[in-house]
Amino acid sequence: MRAHLPLLGLLLAAAAPAAAQAPVITEQGDPSVRSDTLYRLAVDPADYPEESYVVLLDDGVVRREADGTGSVTYRSVIQLLTDDAVEDFGEMSFGWDRKRERFRLNWVRVIDARTGAVISDKPVHEQESLAEVSLSSPVYTDQQNRRVSLGGVAAGTIVDYSYTTETVEPVLAGDFTQTWGIHMGVPVRRSRYILDVPAGYAPRIQEHNLTFRRMEQERGGRHVYTWAARDLPKIEPEPFAATDSNQVYMGLDIAGRTEWADVTRWYAGLSADRYALTPEIEARVAEVVRGAQTLEDSLRAVHRWVAQDFRYVSLSLGIGGYQPRTPEEVFRTQYGDCKDKATLFIAIARRFGATAYPVLLNSYGGDGRDMPSAGLFNHMIAAVQQPGGGYTYLDLTAEIIPWGEISPSYQGGFGLIVHPDGTPEEITFPRNEPSANRLLTEVAGELAADGTFTGSFTRTAHGSMQYSLRNAFSSTITPRDRQELTRNLAQNLFEGARGDSVEIFDGKDLRAQPRMRLWVSNGRAARTSGGTLVLSVPFANGSMEEVLTELQARTEPRRFDIDVAQVMGPMEVVNEYRVTLPEGYRARLPQNVTAESVFGRYSAEFTQEGRELRVVRRLWGRRGTESRERLPELISFLREMGRDDSVFIIVEPAAD
Repeated sequence: MRAHLPLLGLLLAAAAPAAAQAPVITEQGDPSVRSDTLYRLAVDPADYPEESYVVLLDDGVVRREADGTGSVTYRSVIQLLTDDAVEDFGEMSFGWDRKRERFRLNWVRVIDARTGAVISDKPVHEQESLAEVSLSSPVYTDQQNRRVSLGGVAAGTIVDYSYTTETVEPVLAGDFTQTWGIHMGVPVRRSRYILDVPAGYAPRIQEHNLTFRRMEQERGGRHVYTWAARDLPKIEPEPFAATDSNQVYMGLDIAGRTEWADVTRWYAGLSADRYALTPEIEARVAEVVRGAQTLEDSLRAVHRWVAQDFRYVSLSLGIGGYQPRTPEEVFRTQYGDCKDKATLFIAIARRFGATAYPVLLNSYGGDGRDMPSAGLFNHMIAAVQQPGGGYTYLDLTAEIIPWGEISPSYQGGFGLIVHPDGTPEEITFPRNEPSANRLLTEVAGELAADGTFTGSFTRTAHGSMQYSLRNAFSSTITPRDRQELTRNLAQNLFEGARGDSVEIFDGKDLRAQPRMRLWVSNGRAARTSGGTLVLSVPFANGSMEEVLTELQARTEPRRFDIDVAQVMGPMEVVNEYRVTLPEGYRARLPQNVTAESVFGRYSAEFTQEGRELRVVRRLWGRRGTESRERLPELISFLREMGRDDSVFIIVEPAAD
């Protein structure tokens, strides 16, 4: 560790005999760090007027063995600058898997930042319990929680805490993953990360955007990697920042030597005997598919049955966190988690002669295929092989996602198909084209001379734009619910409007087109002024003034590339307003607007033919990453969109 003294300043003690091994941290402290010197890194709050706290030390010490066992010790030393920070750090909670891990709270101290004096050297209250279970979205786990309350915490104090989690039984032998963010959301005075592994063992290491080189030393049969940095500034957020290609945030991803074949063999072994169907299940399935004309019809019916008629309950208890329950258990209890429900569907699909497999994935998307580990995954779905090639992917926990649709959260993400013999198949989930994610809203009717409107409101959704509409109509709608919905929709459209004859769909009918329609009358669509009508346009215009102002106000050079999908979203939105004006009236038409760039396309069209006034606003979003050097183009594009700033349209009697 002596080689790191210039970088860590006065933090590290001169412990020469332990130079090439990770420090052994216990309740008595960290022999490699002098806490009294560390506390002298405290800052002057006046120098950080925008921050609620500053990190004096962010520290991780990891020891891993080739079999995946080992320990992780984290230490945080936080200087609290405001009362808001007191709320954040006055109470702490730590969690661990009580079946596979052991937890030790090494210390929790509260220090006076000015003098370094110890105000409190232990929590004033501690409580240990199993993880709470939500009644609405039940998740049962083996997680044990320890909650601690600190005494003497106030603005101007330092909170110093350390804890160790020891892995005694890896989920998969030899498998582990670690991540470490060197930059944080606040200034960091010192950051250190140590990885201690057996000599000759080569973990997978990905370093992201480092501005310094790691140190490596080997002695006593151990190989120690150390990453240490100092005085890391806060990275200020920027609108539309593409964080996956910014080359700004420094961080680490570390994994063991697991291969994807190890993961799939492991899961195939766990699930091999979990696909048997009982006579009771087969009898019920026969009822479910009655009337089906084709194999796909049958599979669609089973998909809907498993997704909607079996309650979702997350079970992450012991090996049950990874091994699916049998179809018999799921059928008998009428509930299951993602792997339980997917396994039931796959078993039935195979019974019909279809080729179906489990798919492991992360429900938040992303890639990670270069760092094989079972720890990458938190979700499982099913894949049905199509006759012409390719797969239909089915999330059996998503009761309103239709057959063949993919959750927007993991479109473009990485998945791992598990074949029965344990062979892995790496896949990338397809993405919808932005044009497939379409939302069409139409308001059409007639305007009376007193400014009231009578007509209809219609909304139709496709692709990823359908789910808010499906969710709204996926539960039972009572007559009172329908009445309230009708009233709220009408009055949100026009002041004082009355709604009638609302047409909705069953959100759980996966073949139904997501569409709703409402008849509206007596809505105050325009204000009268003499013979002139000031007509409200019931859709947002193209102005993004707040974002544009923020982009233009920045004086520092932009650091992040631009995430195009954040600008408008990968979707198409069409808002159309058709209104028949009173006899003899003409509208003062605003100027048409068209704006197009690599960031998307926007148009606003205003026309009148005969008595019909037509306002159509269209937005086409895109996805991708563009260089930060194109910020002026983005500003120009938003400025062009902002030329459509019409909220009202003047309608007046035509001149003779």
